[in-house]
Amino acid sequence: MPAGRRGVRRLLPLGLPVACGAAALTWRVALPPDHPESLGERIVAGVVLLSVGTGLVLGVRRQFVRELNHVRAVAHATQRVLLRPLPPRLDGFALAASQLSASPGASVGGDLYEALATPHGVRVVIGDVRGHGLPAIGAVAAVLGSFREAAYDEPELGGVLRRLDRAVQRHLRERARDEHPAACEGEPHSPSSEEFVTVLLLEIGPDGRVLALNCGHPWPYRLGTAGAQPLTGGDPLPPLGLFPLPAELEPHPWDGLLPGESLFLHTDGAADARDPAGRFFGLEAVLERTALDPPVSPAAVITTVHSELLRHTGGRLTDDVALLVLRNDRSRVPARYGESAPRRTRPEPSRR
Repeated sequence: MPAGRRGVRRLLPLGLPVACGAAALTWRVALPPDHPESLGERIVAGVVLLSVGTGLVLGVRRQFVRELNHVRAVAHATQRVLLRPLPPRLDGFALAASQLSASPGASVGGDLYEALATPHGVRVVIGDVRGHGLPAIGAVAAVLGSFREAAYDEPELGGVLRRLDRAVQRHLRERARDEHPAACEGEPHSPSSEEFVTVLLLEIGPDGRVLALNCGHPWPYRLGTAGAQPLTGGDPLPPLGLFPLPAELEPHPWDGLLPGESLFLHTDGAADARDPAGRFFGLEAVLERTALDPPVSPAAVITTVHSELLRHTGGRLTDDVALLVLRNDRSRVPARYGESAPRRTRPEPSRR
């Protein structure tokens, strides 16, 4: 629709009160100066003025509501493109993920996640941008955009992490130039130490073996017949954006994820949530209860954790929360690359 026609449609709700006000003003000006004003005329003038004012207020409110609904629809569509829903199944794995924003009216904040089936295995990222809400969305877009390309291109998990680090560094430099253009003229700008992104990268091979690279992010949990087991891999690397990555990036290996077992990934908004009395949320205890009836449904785990988290905090989150659950639904685990299955030999016929 042309811009002129859109402008006319926006002014239509205000047409009637404006016309009434113009007619009342014309009538008042047309009266002789010495015309005596009766009580009835005063009442009519007051009613007209009240009607005109009410009509203007209602028209402006209606227009404001329409614009707000339009902006919300655009924002919701943009957020779904940025943090798109994960498929329920991916290369033999069942998936479920969700995000809670601490900013009112925003469904996407400073947390991010993605899972992709690549020629190198299923690769998963979950991260947390410092801060929450709308100001962190730029960094979220930079990390997710880089991961969706690097996960397919890079044969090693360390190469994916380096691509993410370069994307974060570029984003911080561009943001610094936008915020302080005069300070950045003529000299390269180094990113501020106040901005960083924690990231956990996982790669699950065809044999179920898991490789992990952690940059300041909470470690995941393994959910299975043994309950909820926290997984660790030594000291994590610094968050992206604070310091350069080391020259050698050696992923930490974990035992293979067996059929029926799940990985629970989360951001620190879940583990650090507190109730009004200052008590931390018992995330591991909630996961223990959900793992009592295997195989655990990924969607059921997220629903349980969400409800318990909101009940514990009274619905008042102080930080964004992202959850991702991945369950191995493969019926069997194939042999590792380079290993061959034992050959079956026919029994020798018996000699009589």
